[in-house]
Amino acid sequence: MNIYDIKVTADSGETYTLDRYKGKTMLIVNTATKCGLVGQFEDLERLYQKYAKRDFVVLGFPSNQFKQEVGTADQASQACRLSYGVTFPMHEIVKVNGEDAHPLFKLVTEETKGLLGKSVKWNFTKFLVDKEGNIVKRFGPTDKPAKFEKEIEKYL
Repeated sequence: MNIYDIKVTADSGETYTLDRYKGKTMLIVNTATKCGLVGQFEDLERLYQKYAKRDFVVLGFPSNQFKQEVGTADQASQACRLSYGVTFPMHEIVKVNGEDAHPLFKLVTEETKGLLGKSVKWNFTKFLVDKEGNIVKRFGPTDKPAKFEKEIEKYL
């Protein structure tokens, strides 16, 4: 399966395929608003603002698999937007591991390996996708966006 064929649902309820981002570099992030790593929202937003004009997008996917997300996608989105100033696209709450994992996370974890093999270890695991749709890099939960900004620049 090609990443551009995958359907996702925005926090607004709109379902679309990722071909919307064809020709853009994507950073796909599983998020949680009650996680100790929430400070990364501001760092991710800074990257999004800095590189948006160079065809870069951050895509946030809330997940409650680690029991650190609020009840609904709308609540998660509001928390991100109001508390952390997030303007990048946010999506419905998804599962990132196991048989019921969202197809996007099945694909990105299949293409990359982390400390737990193909599983997502924790909230704020990040996957870098180049402009051709190749999953090129995986960053761990504690990898701060500033630490891998140069890596992103290679794919812009």
